[in-house]
Amino acid sequence: MPETDHGVDPGAPPPTAIRPTRRRVLATGAGAAALLGLAGRARAAADTAAPAPAAPAPADLAPYASYWFPDSLPAGTPGPGIVWRSLSRWTPGSDPDLAHNTSTVPLAERFTPVPANRDARMGQARISSLVSFGPTAGNPSQGSPTADHYALTHWAYIDELVFWGGSAGEGIVLAPNAPVVDAAHRNGVRVLGNVFLPPVAYGGDLRWTRDLVQQDSLGRFPIADRLVQVARTYGFDGWFVNAETDGGDSALAGRMREFLRALRAAGEPHGLRITWYDAMNTSGRVGWQGALNPLNQEFFEDRSGKVSDTMFVDFRWTPDTLAASGALADRLGRSRHELWAAVDTESRGWDSPVRWDAIVPRGRDHVVSFGFYRPEWTRNHLADRSPGAFHRADDRFWTGESLDPARPAPEARWRAPATAVADRSTVTGLPFACSFNTGHGLRWYDGGRVVSDTPWNHLGLQDRLPGRRWVVDTAGERPSVTLDFADAWRGGSSVLVEGGLTAPVVIGLHSTRLPLTRGSVLELVHATGADPVGVEIGVAVREPSAPGGPVPYTWLPAGIRDGGQGWRTTRAPLASLAGRTAYGLAVRITARGKRPVVWRIGALSVHDETRTRRPAPPTAPAVDASARQDGVARLRLSWRAAASGGAGGRPRHYEVWRVLPDGTRSFLGGTCGTALYLPAVPRAGRERAAAFEVRAVDELYAVSAPARTTLTW
Repeated sequence: MPETDHGVDPGAPPPTAIRPTRRRVLATGAGAAALLGLAGRARAAADTAAPAPAAPAPADLAPYASYWFPDSLPAGTPGPGIVWRSLSRWTPGSDPDLAHNTSTVPLAERFTPVPANRDARMGQARISSLVSFGPTAGNPSQGSPTADHYALTHWAYIDELVFWGGSAGEGIVLAPNAPVVDAAHRNGVRVLGNVFLPPVAYGGDLRWTRDLVQQDSLGRFPIADRLVQVARTYGFDGWFVNAETDGGDSALAGRMREFLRALRAAGEPHGLRITWYDAMNTSGRVGWQGALNPLNQEFFEDRSGKVSDTMFVDFRWTPDTLAASGALADRLGRSRHELWAAVDTESRGWDSPVRWDAIVPRGRDHVVSFGFYRPEWTRNHLADRSPGAFHRADDRFWTGESLDPARPAPEARWRAPATAVADRSTVTGLPFACSFNTGHGLRWYDGGRVVSDTPWNHLGLQDRLPGRRWVVDTAGERPSVTLDFADAWRGGSSVLVEGGLTAPVVIGLHSTRLPLTRGSVLELVHATGADPVGVEIGVAVREPSAPGGPVPYTWLPAGIRDGGQGWRTTRAPLASLAGRTAYGLAVRITARGKRPVVWRIGALSVHDETRTRRPAPPTAPAVDASARQDGVARLRLSWRAAASGGAGGRPRHYEVWRVLPDGTRSFLGGTCGTALYLPAVPRAGRERAAAFEVRAVDELYAVSAPARTTLTW
C-alpha cells in the first residue's frame, strides 16, 4: 500500500505485541492459537531444502495457516516462531498441516432479494474487504481459545474477502485459513489469498518480484501454476496481487502482465479470480495512480483481453479520477463495478473521512465499487472486546447508527454499506437451519446446556445469520435486538429481544428462496423471561413491490410462551403454503404482561417430513501425533469423512467430544474438515486412556453415531 505499508527488516522477529496499523507490519495482528486452547509456539526451523514426502507433524503439533516466499528466501535467520518456506518447493504431500488448512465448504450460490433500504442498489456497487485475521506467522489453522476475535458476520454485503497479511521477515504469499473460507463460502463470498511484494523501505527485495514472474525454458510461469495448485488444494478462490517493490523496468512490468495472464488462464477453469492492486505501472516502477488509467490499464485489460478480474484502486483517488476510471472501464467493455475504490477504515472506522458521493452517490448510478481496508477496526479499537461489544460495533459499521437497515439514521460522515449496497443470501433449499451461532463465544451450548465453559472462536462453525440486522417493525416502542452470549441453544450465541413492548413487534430474520411442500414445517426454539409472550411465525410468499417496501408476511400462530426459564420448541406446519416459495422469515411477538419483555430465539429451521435417521458417522478416527507433559496431552486427531446422502446431504461439520471415566461428555471442538488439533487434554484421575468421540453433524444439527478412538497415557 502507499505511505503506510507492511514490511519489516528481514532479520527481525515479528513484533507481535504491537497493534498493526498501515505503518506497521502485518505480522502483528490478532494473536491466536488452536481451537479451545493453544500450548506451544510456532515452528522455528527454516524449510530451505526440497521437501520430503509425507513430512511428519512438527514437534509442538499446533497447525498454522501457510505462508511462503515465491522462491528464494531472505538472508540471515528467521525470527522466533517464523518458518521461511519456498512456494516453488511446496507440494500437498509435504504439508503436515494440510488437513487442518483445507476448506471443505463449497462456494454457495447467492441471490439478491429486494433491498430493505430504499437507497440500496441491486446490480451496482459491490464490496471487497481486506482483513487481517491474525499474524502472518503463528496464525492458527482452526480457531483459538478466546472469544476476542474478528468474527465477521455481515457477509451479505461482501462480494470478495482478501486474507490480508505478509511481511518481508516472515513470508509474502499467504493462504487463507480454513475457518475463514468455510464461513465465507457458506454465505457465497469468495476468499482470496494475498501476494504482497513489500516496498524496499519495509524489507522488500526486487528479486522476489522476479522470482514470482520467472519463466522456465518453455516460457511457462511455474509460480503461477503453483499458486493455482495451492488455491485448489486448500479450497479458496484466487489471489490478490500487490506489487509494491520499486526499482523495476518496463521489461519486468511486461513479465508481470504475462504472469497475471498465465495465472488467470490456469485458474479460470476452476473458478479462481485475480485482483490487481494499483501500485506497479507499465514502467515497472511503483507509482500509485488512484485510478484506472493508461499507466496501469494493461494489468486490468490489454489488447488481448482480460488480465485481472478486478482492480483495487489506491487510496489516492479523487472524485474526478474515479469518474474517469469508470468511463475507461466502460470503453474497455468491462464493468465499472470491477474497480474497488479503497476506503481506509483501519484507524478511524466509521469516523473515517470518505467522499461517498464519488463512489456510491445517492441520487444516481454508482460510479464504481469500493473496498474496505481493515474493517476489523470494529474489534481492534474497543476497550471492551467482549463478543457482545464487538457485534454492537460491527453492526453499526455495516448497518448504521440506527442499527436498522430499513430505517437509517442521518449520519454526517459514515455511509453504512446497508444503505447503499443490496444484501444477498444463500438460503435457497431445504433443509435450512440456523442456531444464531456467530463463530465465537464464551462457552459452548448443546440443547441449551453448557457442555464447555472455555471461550472459543472458529468461524467455520458459524451459521448463516440473518443478513439484515435488524429490521424491526412496530407501531410502538422499538425493542433492543442483539446477538447475545449469556445464553444459547446451540453454539455460543442467541438472539436477545428486550424492551417494554407497547405494540406487536415484527423482527425480520432470513431472506430466502425456499420451495414449500405439504410436508414442510418450521420449527422455532425460543425462551422467555418472567412474563408470557405471544409468538407468531411469519412466512413471506412474495417479495415487497419496491426497495424499502413492507414485506407481506403470512402469519402462523406459535402460541403463548409462558414465563419461566427454559427453552421451548414450537412447530408450525406449512401445508397451507404448499407449492409456494418462502421469500422471507420473521417472528412477531406481543407482550402479555406489563413488565419489559426478555425473549430469546435459540434456533430456527425449515425442513420437510420428520427425520427418521441420523447422518452417517465418520470412520477410522485416529490419533496421528501426540505429546504429553505434566498429565496434559496435545494431539492431532483425524478421521475419514462421513458418507453424504440422506435428508441433510453432506455433513455440515464434525464435533469432537471427550468421554470421561464417569460417562459424562465434554465438548472439545469442531471443524468442517477431517482433522482437529486438541491443545490441552488433561488426564482424568488415573485413567489408562483418554476416550474421544467424533460425530458428523448435518444441516439440521442432527448428530451421527460416534466414531471412537483413545489416547493411552
